[in-house]
This record gives sequence, structure tokens and C-alpha cells, in this order.
Amino acid sequence: MNNDLSQYPRPSVTVDCVVFGYDGEHLSVLLLNRKEAPFANHWTLLGGFLNLEETFETAAERILSQKAGLTGLYLEQLYTFGGLDRDPRGRVLSVSYYALVNPHQFELVVGTMANDLRWCSIDALPALGFDHNHIIDIARRRLAAKVTYQPVGFELLNEQFTITELQDLYERILGESLDRRNFYKKIMASEILKSTGARRTGLKSRPAELFTFDKTRYEQLLTEGFHFKI
Repeated sequence: MNNDLSQYPRPSVTVDCVVFGYDGEHLSVLLLNRKEAPFANHWTLLGGFLNLEETFETAAERILSQKAGLTGLYLEQLYTFGGLDRDPRGRVLSVSYYALVNPHQFELVVGTMANDLRWCSIDALPALGFDHNHIIDIARRRLAAKVTYQPVGFELLNEQFTITELQDLYERILGESLDRRNFYKKIMASEILKSTGARRTGLKSRPAELFTFDKTRYEQLLTEGFHFKI
């Protein structure tokens, strides 16, 4: 058996990141305006080529830090995209990740490889370079499935939130309306919310109770065989 790897073709590998953000009104994706060809002056996802000494996750963390100043995010590997014509430069595979961000908690820093960065509503995306519209579509479907059985959505909220704010986030991720009483019943039965004792004032309705996500309790429940479900 010949173990010489030089006889095999070597496609390039990139890591592309779908960064979801929620500002309390809109579910958005962070886009980068490219300086260089291909797709110069077009909007794309944040991405870059994998270095030989990096893992995929390390590369994703480097890309987010260098191109947007984002660190310490929730990251999850999404999918590997290998379409033959996805990059005009040649055979390029993309290992994609998605991240969850509360935009109010970070200040974006535009890296040297970009003209600009911007948050764009998930429902009003422009035509993107490469196959990045397709990647975002897959990421949105993954996120919508994920939030129904794992409470990852809390990464997008402020530390303190009302049940109405939590439901609004879920509706925007899922793309559908949820029954208010049923949602309240399910989320409270999960025992993963902790009341702060404070209330959100300044609302049109009466002041609403503020909660936080009880991560310690959630992890304890997991050891007991708990299954989160919305």
C-alpha cells in the first residue's frame, strides 16, 4: 500500500462562520464586506483559510477575533460544504460554524481584510459571495431545530429578560408564532429560569418580572436525565 500523500489532490480548506445576533427586535447575521477578489466589495460571511497547525475550532476563533474583534462566543460546528464550483479560485472545502452573540455586549472591530462589517436581518439578506446564502440557510434551520431541545438561545439575550422577550426570540428563530400560555407553561416547567425579584418598567403593560438563565440548575438537571423541550 502506497502511503505517499503527495499523489493525492490537495484541496484548500476554509472555515466560515455564521454569527447570529439578536438585538431585542431582529434576528440578524454578521456580514463582512470584502476588500479582495473574488467578490471584492461584496458581502460575505466571516471566513478564512485553515492553517496547518490549527484545529477547525481554533481557526474559527481566530477568524472571529481578527476580523470582528469577537471572542469567547458560543460556537458549534455546522456542516462541511464541498460544492465543485463554490469558489472561483479552485477546489475549496468549507467547514462552517455558527456562533450566537448578543450585539449589545460586543463592540465590532473591522479587521484589515474588510471594508466594513454590518448586522443584517436574517429576513432581508443581500446576495452574498460564494455559497454563503446557502450556508446561512442551513445554519438557520440548524438553530431552529436546536433551540427546541437545548436552551442555546439564552446566549442571544441580555443577562436579565422577561418571558415575553424570551418568547419573541424563539418566535424569530423558529419563524412562527407560539401560544403565550403554552410557552410560559413549558418554559417554567423546565425549572431552568431563576427570578431576579426585579421587574422591567417603562412598558405599555404592567411591569414584567425579570428572569435569568440558571445554568447551574440546567447542568444538574441534565445529570438527572432531564430533556429540555419547547
